[in-house]
Amino acid sequence: MADMGERMQAAGGCLTAAVGAGVGLAVWSVGVDGRLRRFEQSPDWSVLYAELPLMVLGGTAAALGLWALIHRVLIRRVRSRR
Repeated sequence: MADMGERMQAAGGCLTAAVGAGVGLAVWSVGVDGRLRRFEQSPDWSVLYAELPLMVLGGTAAALGLWALIHRVLIRRVRSRR
């Protein structure tokens, strides 16, 4: 059975992934109307099927990478104090 520390790490990772996906979605949504509707052109649907998933996955990956880096630095500090 997992101890409380491992559960907190797993919850932190899941929360970080969710926040990263939200940030990716927020960054994507800035100016999406202008990218989707071009003047005198048909709508550019690649904004939805290409850019949106890439921004959400990119935000998740960036957040998890940052979380892993911070976690690794904190573990090294704790181990060096012992």
